[in-house]
Amino acid sequence: MLKGRDILMIHDLHRQGLSIQEIARASGHDRKTVRKYLKAGLEPPLYGPRAPRGSLLDPYKDFIREKLEATPRLTAARLDREIRALGYGGGHTTVKDFVRQVRPSPPPVFERRFETAPGRQAQVDFAHFRVTFADNPDQERVVWLFSLVLGFSRFLFARFVPGQGMAEVIRCHLAAFAVVGGVPGEILYDRMKTAVLGEDEAGRVIFNATLLELAHHHGFAPKTCRPYRAKTKGKVERPFRYIRQDFFEGRSFQNLEDLNRQLQNWLEIANARVHGTTGRIVAEAFAEEQPVLTPLPAIPFRALLKLERRITKDGMVSLDGNLYSVPDGTRKRVVEVQVLASEIRILENGIPIAIHAPLSGRGQRALIKGHRSAQRNTGLKGAISNRAAPEPDLQQRALEVYDQVAARLAERPACDQSLTGGLL
Repeated sequence: MLKGRDILMIHDLHRQGLSIQEIARASGHDRKTVRKYLKAGLEPPLYGPRAPRGSLLDPYKDFIREKLEATPRLTAARLDREIRALGYGGGHTTVKDFVRQVRPSPPPVFERRFETAPGRQAQVDFAHFRVTFADNPDQERVVWLFSLVLGFSRFLFARFVPGQGMAEVIRCHLAAFAVVGGVPGEILYDRMKTAVLGEDEAGRVIFNATLLELAHHHGFAPKTCRPYRAKTKGKVERPFRYIRQDFFEGRSFQNLEDLNRQLQNWLEIANARVHGTTGRIVAEAFAEEQPVLTPLPAIPFRALLKLERRITKDGMVSLDGNLYSVPDGTRKRVVEVQVLASEIRILENGIPIAIHAPLSGRGQRALIKGHRSAQRNTGLKGAISNRAAPEPDLQQRALEVYDQVAARLAERPACDQSLTGGLL
C-alpha cells in the first residue's frame, strides 16, 4: 500500500503527460501499481473497523454481568470456577480482564473530617529525612522529625532527632508540653514500635511501659490509630509534607543543632499562618485552646531507662551513637547506664560515678573534667607512683637496719630475740 505522497507523485507525473512506463520508472513502482492508483483517483481509501473476533467467553458474559450486579465483590477466580462448571474452556486472564471491565464501581464515599474540641487531642508521629551536614559533607545522614500537632488549633511543635529511641521520644514529649504550656487530654499515635509493642490475645494495644508512665504522670490517655488507616492521623501527617516542602528543601545546615535552630525560627512563621483546613490563624486558635490544656505537673517526670554498657579501652560508654566518659580507676568493664530525660547517669556497683547531659546528634564525645589525669604513667614507674601513700604515723627505717637484724639473728639462739625487740 502506497503512502499519500507516493500517490500524489504518480498523479502529478501523469498530469505532466508521462506514460505509465515512464511513471513506473520515475517512481520506482510497478506499472500495475501505477495503473491501479491512477484508476482509483485521489480519493483516500476507506477502511472500516475490523470485525470483532469471537471469544470463548462470549456465551458466559451475560452470566458474569448478572452475578456482579447482584454481588459486586465476587472475585474473578470464583466466577472463573463457576463458568468452567458450565463448560467454559478459555483462559483465566480473559475472565479477569472482562470482570475488571464490567464490575460495578462502588458508590463514592465522602470522607468525614473529624474535628476535636479545644484541649482534647494531639497527634504524634515521626518522619524520615536524609540530610548532608556542612560539618561532614562526605556523609549523608538520616534524621527523624518528631511532630506534635494540637487537634483543635493545629499548633505545631517539631524537632529533629538522631533516632526514635524511647529516651528521644520522652525528651520530645517533655519539650512539646513545655512549649504549648500544658497537656492535651489524649495523644493519638501511629503504631510506631517505640510507643506500641503489639497487641494481646484480645486485640488490645500494648503500650511501652515508660510511655504509660509518662502518660500517667502528665494525665493524658495514649491512643492508637487503626491499622492501615493513615487518614485517622492526617492532622500530623500533612504537616510533614508542609515542613519538607516549605522549610527543609533548598536549605543547607551546618549540623543537627543548626537544623533545629532554623526549624524553630520557621515554626514561628508556620504557627502564624492561616490554616488551609480550619481557615483560622493558628496562633489565634491556639490562644483559645491553650487555657483548657491540662496544667503541667509540679514534679518533673523522672522515669528511668536502665541499660548495661561495656566500657571502651579509652574509658568511654557508648549510647545512641555518642560516647560518655567514666572516671579513671573504674574497675568494672560492664556498668549500668540510667537514661533520664535531662541527664545520663553511669553507675558502678549501684553507685553513680558519672552524670552527663544528653548529647544531641551522633559521633560526639562528652568528657567530664577530672575523668582523665593530666599525665597517665605506665610500667613499673607508674605502678610505684600510683601506689597509696604510707600512713603518717608509721615509722620508716632504712633497709640496712633489717640486714643487721638478720645477721644478728643468725648468730644467736632462736629463743633469744631481745635484739630484735630493741631494733623493732
